[in-house]
Amino acid sequence: MKAAWLPARTLLHVSGKDAAHFLHNLLTNSVEGLTEGEAAYAALLTPQGKIIGDIFVLARADGFLLDVPVDRAAELTKRLTLYKLRAAVTIAPVENGRVLAVWDTDAPPPGACADPRLAELGFRLPVETPDAPVAAEAIASDAEWHAHRILLGVPEGGVDFLYDDAFPHEADLDQLNGIDFAKGCYIGQEIVSRMEHRGTARTRTVPVTVEGAAPPPGTEVRAGDKPAGALGSSANGRALARLRLDRVEDALAANDGLSAGESALALAPKPAWVRFRYPGEGSAAEAAS
Repeated sequence: MKAAWLPARTLLHVSGKDAAHFLHNLLTNSVEGLTEGEAAYAALLTPQGKIIGDIFVLARADGFLLDVPVDRAAELTKRLTLYKLRAAVTIAPVENGRVLAVWDTDAPPPGACADPRLAELGFRLPVETPDAPVAAEAIASDAEWHAHRILLGVPEGGVDFLYDDAFPHEADLDQLNGIDFAKGCYIGQEIVSRMEHRGTARTRTVPVTVEGAAPPPGTEVRAGDKPAGALGSSANGRALARLRLDRVEDALAANDGLSAGESALALAPKPAWVRFRYPGEGSAAEAAS
């Protein structure tokens, strides 16, 4: 078993008799059907469909624990409070709230929930006390955790996609169980639904290989001589990048390469969980959809 504290994540507690209905009506995924100990991956969006924060919603007997980005916790609390109106809901930060990622095991610590994005990611354990829930020798660095998820091609908010800037499709939430397209309305739903049904998500976060040292996150990626996106997180010769897939398609057709700064990039093999069309698959016309 490997486990790593995730310093970029913290916890909010949402409770009250209306909590399930309240969250269900706001977030991109269904939460009303969650049973105790089960989690869902979702996002709170702006009315324009941009991601304010990505959220792991864990159902408990006393409401829900929300696993949220540390640097978005105050904004998420503010937005949720704004939407509360007269609902019987209490929203509060969890003092000393931390999140532990656990992987490479079939026997996670008590209280851990399966990562709802992808089984290979392992488990997430919300911790509300200062005490570590696993033996010290099981604790890895958060860099090891990020190397694990980068190898799987799974984006991380704030580095692989930017809050208040990215649409859910651009962050692959539609691929990683973060959107319920069959549920009713939620904030930003019309934009997300239109992108899904019209196939207008040209920018995606995808894994790439990097020759040599990877440039820092945010470095512009070029496809031939055209800007094509930005580099995200990296580890061990792999990285994630937000790319305009149509421009990557054109570059491949012209035998032009991808680059970021002084480093050459290449598309990594398509992850098994990806359902959208990759550059080089099928017709060029499909790539723009």
